[in-house]
Amino acid sequence: MTHAATVHSLWTTAAAAPDKIPSPDIEYGQLSPTLIVLGAAIVGVLIEAFLPRRQRYAAQLFVSVVALAAAFAAVIGLAAGDYGTSKARVAAMGAIAVDGPALFLQGTILLVALVAVFTFAERRLDPVAHGNRVDSFAAQAAAVPGGDAEKAAVKAGFTTTEVFPLVLFAVGGMLVFPSANDLLTLFVALEVFSLPLYVLCALARRHRMLSQEAAVKYFLLGAFSSAFLLFGIALLYGYAGTVTYAGIADVVDGQVRNVTPALAGTMSNDALLLIGGAMVLMGLLFKIGAVPFHMWTPDVYQGAPTPVTGFMAAATKVAAFGALLRLLYVVLPGLRWDWRPVMWGVAIVTMLGGAIVAVTQTDVKRLLAYSSIAHAGFILAGVIATTPEGISSVLFYLAAYSFVTLGAFAVVTLVRDAGGEATHLSKWAGLGRRSPLVAAVFAVFLLAFAGIPLTSGFAGKFAVFKAAADGGAGALVVIGVISSAIAAFFYIRVIVLMFFSEPRTDGPSVAVPSPLTSSAIAIGVAVTLVLGVAPQYFLDLASQAGVFVR
Repeated sequence: MTHAATVHSLWTTAAAAPDKIPSPDIEYGQLSPTLIVLGAAIVGVLIEAFLPRRQRYAAQLFVSVVALAAAFAAVIGLAAGDYGTSKARVAAMGAIAVDGPALFLQGTILLVALVAVFTFAERRLDPVAHGNRVDSFAAQAAAVPGGDAEKAAVKAGFTTTEVFPLVLFAVGGMLVFPSANDLLTLFVALEVFSLPLYVLCALARRHRMLSQEAAVKYFLLGAFSSAFLLFGIALLYGYAGTVTYAGIADVVDGQVRNVTPALAGTMSNDALLLIGGAMVLMGLLFKIGAVPFHMWTPDVYQGAPTPVTGFMAAATKVAAFGALLRLLYVVLPGLRWDWRPVMWGVAIVTMLGGAIVAVTQTDVKRLLAYSSIAHAGFILAGVIATTPEGISSVLFYLAAYSFVTLGAFAVVTLVRDAGGEATHLSKWAGLGRRSPLVAAVFAVFLLAFAGIPLTSGFAGKFAVFKAAADGGAGALVVIGVISSAIAAFFYIRVIVLMFFSEPRTDGPSVAVPSPLTSSAIAIGVAVTLVLGVAPQYFLDLASQAGVFVR
């Protein structure tokens, strides 16, 4: 039979049996949180295109807040419908898992994003420019810093309201990332939330060159990490002949029923599996900011607009740790003996590296950046536990940590001098005498970072270290406690500087925020104290949500 005849016969068979092509089966209800957020992001783009400039800010803020609240309600609805426990399943033709960890992390990301949007919308901190209230973002993002176009945009009172749809797109990607159930969905979700973040980092109103430098560093290093991830996905696909998590796990465990000759050839090739798994891990560890993939963190946190830094520091960690947990616990549990020693090393270097380098920092945002690296190490201790308690302790720690971080960065936006935010530590001297309330709130967040009892940081650290110790990683806990002690030194140092130093005469003033930032900080304090004083309900919630669907 000639080639043309073969093709023709294929066509006729396909035409004769039209029911052979399966139509996709999408469970819209179970994907509703993500769909609501992405739908609202598209509405935000349309608002930018069609509404007059004066009305955009209010419309964007309304759409963002309503969408995030509705998506959170959808997550609660799914959890109440037992989709986190007995009805946990794989939706969207195997691409997305709807289970306890996914719903818990999605709920956390949506709440964090909702609070972050309040800080994005803040317009009372900068002095009024040419009769217009302005926010933390560039007047016109496309204008060259310091050029005529920028001056004209500032004079006209423009503001970049595109930040709201960008945040929604980033949140949409973050919701898919920890619930992705195959490697291609994981990669697409990574790009969907990374690209808006690269843009957001470049949009600071003050210090625009620093902001753009931060965005370029983040973009270049992020592109590297995405490439590693994609190469790892290719190798894992070459090893297992599938990109679905369950399919790869079955090949790793040797539980495949129909082994084709091609699969038999690659299944025995452990190099593909180990190098591929390591590369995918590298891509995820970059997003977490673990040493040695942390180089971007301090520069980007310092250069990005502070509301963006707070959102990134909180939400990206939640999404990335969710994806890391699913990868290690669902895809590679059969490789536990291979990845645990490596993760031990990464966790130790991350805890000690973040804590020791933070001691030398003189800028508040860089200090919080190194502190976030140390916290990534603490959370990795829970990941290494490889027990159900490990999962639930990591979920709890992420929820507790994200609100402390958001609150801390929201406080940083309030301390200002003529050049904008006063982030140099020397300028914070004596802040407790100038503005006792702001200094006290910041002290609460610092104590939570340090893990002092009666704060959420203590409950989270205790849960993670206990899970690690029960999982046989006692030595790791000892190093974690030493790192916590080093970290406590520089947190307490800032508190001493604020309350026991003489205020400088040329020191910064504390701006009075609108109810938006005030409520963001208040929510941060409330969550910090509630999770510290009465953590049991939330620990139980996390342990109920700690079972992955296979």
